[in-house]
Amino acid sequence: MEIEIWTGDITRLAVDAIVNAANERLLGGGGVDGAIHRAAGPDLLEECRTIGGCPTGEAVITGGYRLPARHVIHTVGPVWHGGAQGEAALLRACYRNCMALSDSHGLESIAFPAISTGVYGYPMRKAAEIAVSEVCAYADKTVRRVIFACFDEAGTAVYSEVLQ
Repeated sequence: MEIEIWTGDITRLAVDAIVNAANERLLGGGGVDGAIHRAAGPDLLEECRTIGGCPTGEAVITGGYRLPARHVIHTVGPVWHGGAQGEAALLRACYRNCMALSDSHGLESIAFPAISTGVYGYPMRKAAEIAVSEVCAYADKTVRRVIFACFDEAGTAVYSEVLQ
């Protein structure tokens, strides 16, 4: 499996799927969630309304609509409460479930944002360690290319350190 770190707007990546760090309602929001919904257009919101939500740690797949990505995999990361309330297990589940959905849909390329590290407050290094660990555990499946799409150079630096 090829793993890349990329700095920029995840909505510009032409991959089989980009991952949306969604909220449980799946109806858009701030950060990467809002950016993906805006870039994909109103059809994404309409499809999300038919799904009815997604619990923390789980993942669902939709079309990509106006995005260069064919699909959006929506996952709901945990809110950071200091690390003693099962946050790590929930974040691990996000990555595992996204990879499993990619595998079951025969997708070969996927791009992840830094799930839960924005307004949900998950510490970037801890989140990156979980992301890299869970993705690498899926090495023998359908997915051949994984991109960690970082919003800024600080995130890119953390992911680069963890990947080494």
